[in-house]
Amino acid sequence: MGYMLDLRKYVGKKCLIQVAASIIIINSKGEILLGKRADNGMWGYAGGSMEIDEKPEECAKRELYEEMGLIANEITLFMINAGKETHYTYPNGDEVSNVEIIYLCNNYQGEIKAIDRELTELKFFKIDNLPEISPPIRPVFVKLKEYLK
Repeated sequence: MGYMLDLRKYVGKKCLIQVAASIIIINSKGEILLGKRADNGMWGYAGGSMEIDEKPEECAKRELYEEMGLIANEITLFMINAGKETHYTYPNGDEVSNVEIIYLCNNYQGEIKAIDRELTELKFFKIDNLPEISPPIRPVFVKLKEYLK
């Protein structure tokens, strides 16, 4: 099931602080791999909620494999995304205030494929030509643009 789903049984749709870890894949052309979310139709990188006693690096790598079929060989801490901009209500009504630990990865292996049903499409994008990004991660792209320039 997962920690957050278990918590939802007790608190319902009320706002929870959601601690998450994510990985942004950057290919040799400097493009970033994004997935189209099944729940809101917007795009984002691989990431998700941490489980009990899971290290952020482990969570980020697990989410990358589950969502995009890739194995991260090396990751680098990029930033922490938190604050009012990360407050979000999912289409199902679950409300969260995100604290997201984000890593960058350009050393990865595997076949790019959506393994779970969270993403409907995967594609590389140039940083200056992004599709519609999911709201709670939009602040990350401001810093990512600066980083990739």
